[in-house]
Amino acid sequence: MTMVRQLIDGKIRTLYSVEPEDPVLEAIRQMAEHHVGALLVMKGSELKGIISERDYARKVILHGRSSAETPVGEIMSSPVITVSPQQSVQDCMKLMTERRVRHLPVLEGGRVIGIISIGDLVKAVIEDQQQTIEQLESYIHR
Repeated sequence: MTMVRQLIDGKIRTLYSVEPEDPVLEAIRQMAEHHVGALLVMKGSELKGIISERDYARKVILHGRSSAETPVGEIMSSPVITVSPQQSVQDCMKLMTERRVRHLPVLEGGRVIGIISIGDLVKAVIEDQQQTIEQLESYIHR
């Protein structure tokens, strides 16, 4: 069973973030520049929220708000659903499904050490299944 620690250890540790006072336009620019679907909203080293493309579409575009004038803090998702490095991929998939989120910040000792996406989890499940298949095929062909 794959754990969150294994996922974040296998990823590049760059964390992209904005501050609550930053305009939403800056968050969207960073998401596009870094090819990510969500950013952490940080005040110093404290996690305040998370902003996603979904937040932008539902809370800015659909309400006719200005991306340049709306602060991130007004549309971010908060409180943030987080996980620890000791949780399993299966636990995270269940949490994402139940809470309808696609990104989970990983906290250790109250500090953000990474972020995982639904894509990271699907990839891990596929790799686990492939390994199981290979082991079963090896056993059968003995």
